[in-house]
Amino acid sequence: MQARRLAIPDVILATPPRSADSRGWFSEAWNAARFAKAGIPGPFVQDNQSFSAPQGTVRGLHCQVGPNAQGKLVRVLAGRIWDVAVDIRRGSPTYGQHVAAELSAENGEQLWIPAGFLHGFCTLEPATQVLYKVTAPYDREAERGVIWNDATLALPWPVEPAAAVLSDKDAALPPLGADTWFTT
Repeated sequence: MQARRLAIPDVILATPPRSADSRGWFSEAWNAARFAKAGIPGPFVQDNQSFSAPQGTVRGLHCQVGPNAQGKLVRVLAGRIWDVAVDIRRGSPTYGQHVAAELSAENGEQLWIPAGFLHGFCTLEPATQVLYKVTAPYDREAERGVIWNDATLALPWPVEPAAAVLSDKDAALPPLGADTWFTT
């Protein structure tokens, strides 16, 4: 398996190998020992899957705090996304910085986002399905978020604001500096 640490070294882009033949291909998408060796520890306790019908769907920026802070291993089952992680760990030298990767069903890459990061993505194709493993269960009380187009973060989203498809909940998220709610 190939694993590459991004500009924020705690975020890892992993590419499990694929074995191809005349039928298509096979890939071991998760192997605890191999991923741990690459710096992706788990354990994972829940799998989440999303389907986004329109291209330009934005989900995020989300995280969980406290004892249920989640690490996420994200991959795409159908379509393509621009996937982003924003460091919100207090005292981190990369606080407020982001890294991003294009994940697709075709490239098979997976993004490891440890706890202490906001996570979001934008669909680059219609009918996109995303699967992500998480290290803690969903906890409504621990759920936090930041508005996707926060001016201080200035993320280079691949969609114009007027074309972004958002949930009402995501459209109403606060800016990053609104409070210290995100301390992990």
